[in-house]
Amino acid sequence: MNKRIILVAAFFGALAVILGAFGAHGLEGKISEQHIETWKTANQYHFYHTLALLFLSTFSRAKTASIRVSFIAFIIGLLFFSGSLYLLSVREFTGFGNPAILGPITPLGGVAFIVGWAALFVAALKNKS
Repeated sequence: MNKRIILVAAFFGALAVILGAFGAHGLEGKISEQHIETWKTANQYHFYHTLALLFLSTFSRAKTASIRVSFIAFIIGLLFFSGSLYLLSVREFTGFGNPAILGPITPLGGVAFIVGWAALFVAALKNKS
C-alpha cells in the first residue's frame, strides 16, 4: 500500500506542477482574472492533498482501513474538487465543461477531502506507535 500511495502522490505531484505552470504561463490573457484565481485555488488544493497523500505513505500501519479510506477520499477529492475547478476555469476558452454538472461536483470533492482528513484522524487515534 505504501508504494502505491507514493506512486499516486508522485503522479499527482507532477501533474500539480504541470498544471500550475500552465495556469501561470499558458492561460495568461486567455481567461479572465476571476478564472485565473479559480485555477490557482484548484492548484493549491491539488498540491495540499498531494502532500497529504505522500504523508499517508509514512504511516507505519498503512494497511489499515482508515488509511485506505483516506487515500481513496483524497483521490476523489482531487479529481472532483480540483478537477472540476480546472475545467470550470477554462470552460469559456475550451468550450468544455457544463457548469450545471461541474458546479455540484466541486462540493462533493470538498466533502471527499473532509472524509479523507477525518479518516486520517481516526487512523492516528488507532495507531499505537
